[in-house]
Amino acid sequence: MEWTDLTEGAKAVLEQTRNMKNDQIQIVEFEVGFTHEYGEGENAYTVSIQEEDYDSLKKFTQENEYGEKYHMARNRNIVKLILLETGKIPDNLSEYPVFRQYKFDYVQKQAEAKSEQEQLEQEGNVEEND
Repeated sequence: MEWTDLTEGAKAVLEQTRNMKNDQIQIVEFEVGFTHEYGEGENAYTVSIQEEDYDSLKKFTQENEYGEKYHMARNRNIVKLILLETGKIPDNLSEYPVFRQYKFDYVQKQAEAKSEQEQLEQEGNVEEND
């Protein structure tokens, strides 16, 4: 299966399987059904990961022509994809970063944190103006 055969959602997930800083494996945890818009204005783009993206990923990880090995596990709509370094799951997965931005609960927590930060900043500005 070629990269060009992948769905857009599958490409978005696979692009996150490498930590560019130190090129270690990265675990990507995502939610089937996830849709979210990132950026603003002309730079805005939407990441959508649907059932067909999961199917595309599953096929790609089984038929990968690029020599990389993956492990993918699904529990309901939550999927973990692990890029394997030596063809096997590492002993201590907790040492590796986990990319969770493609999950509804992550987006919700980020929005709540941003809202709280903005509220604190506004309260700080009000106190300064008194």
